[in-house]
Amino acid sequence: MPFNIPILLTWLRVALIPLVVGVYYLPEIGLNRYEQGIAATAIFIVAAATDWFDGFLARRWNQTSAFGAFLDPVADKLMVTGALLVLVHLDRVHPVIAFVIIGREIAISALREWMAQIGASKSVAVSSLGKIKTTAQMIAIPMLLYYDHLFGFIDTRLWGSLLLLVAAVLTVWSMLYYLRRAMPMIKDADAENRKKIIK
Repeated sequence: MPFNIPILLTWLRVALIPLVVGVYYLPEIGLNRYEQGIAATAIFIVAAATDWFDGFLARRWNQTSAFGAFLDPVADKLMVTGALLVLVHLDRVHPVIAFVIIGREIAISALREWMAQIGASKSVAVSSLGKIKTTAQMIAIPMLLYYDHLFGFIDTRLWGSLLLLVAAVLTVWSMLYYLRRAMPMIKDADAENRKKIIK
């Protein structure tokens, strides 16, 4: 397993995930709900920042690796899933929206793994639609963790809910986009398997 600064940042992101959850469920911390929101928001933003920095540094220093390419999306999905579960428990996100987002991540991860096995991983590479979805999601989640007025006039409850709804819609849209691109390869792979069975 390679060890460098980008991978260290990715591991840091993994380590921060339990802290986002812990500030709400560890009574010995002694934070009130407002302080919990500030702490969880700050931790999530730091974790999200490591997501940008590890990729930037890996490319800048030519330290990309197969392990880093595996760990980075896993850390992202754990971070988003952990935060969404907290928000569902706090009744700030509807369970259906959380299910759509988390379920899509599981489905697309499985699709990408299968496409990589048949040598067609480029057909399900991250698209601009997926990047827009991720951006909306990464802005919405800290807003909903904070769940108060920011600077006295930005209602993070309203804007966070709207952005997460946008992210959910884009989640379904991008999943259909990936499935449509993958479908010809899936059909070809099935045809090849049938030929092998007949032989």
